[in-house]
Amino acid sequence: MSTAHDPSTLEPLNPSTQEKTLHMTMLATPDMANFSGRVHGGSLLKLLDQVAYACAARYCKSYCVTVSLDHVFFKEPIHVGELMTVLAHVNYVGSSSLEIGVKVVAENLKTQEKRHTNSCYFTMVCMGEDGKPRAAPPLILENEAERRLFKAAEMRRELRKEVIARNRALHEASGEALPDSHVEGPAH
Repeated sequence: MSTAHDPSTLEPLNPSTQEKTLHMTMLATPDMANFSGRVHGGSLLKLLDQVAYACAARYCKSYCVTVSLDHVFFKEPIHVGELMTVLAHVNYVGSSSLEIGVKVVAENLKTQEKRHTNSCYFTMVCMGEDGKPRAAPPLILENEAERRLFKAAEMRRELRKEVIARNRALHEASGEALPDSHVEGPAH
């Protein structure tokens, strides 16, 4: 009996085969640094977007695009020469959108001290071969921790909708029209 997943069926994967988590570790190198010898925020954000993409694409078994980035926290600097481990997890799946939670842990290789340095949430959309959003595989919540992550992601999703509505109202009140393309993000 084959355990391969046919993405066209959109049936949930067996819990043992649903790939919801991705870990990547890399060295903080001088080309990532700002003038103070710390990893530049923009370099880190690019890396986090790549990890969020890899996590979402592996989960969906499809190309995905970034729609939004929320709650970026830079808690502590990462120094050149430290290891950066980026932990990504699928927290929520809607019709075609996914929330990917991302956490960064820096490790001093000399002292082996590990620090939680950054956290953020990416909203990604699963794309079809035609370049349009397509249904993402349903998320199987396997334990209480995943149920908590899902519930928190639902709350963040509602907050994003509220911020978008308020932003739209502010622009309309000032006479400025917002562009139509992707302003509201996915309604999925």
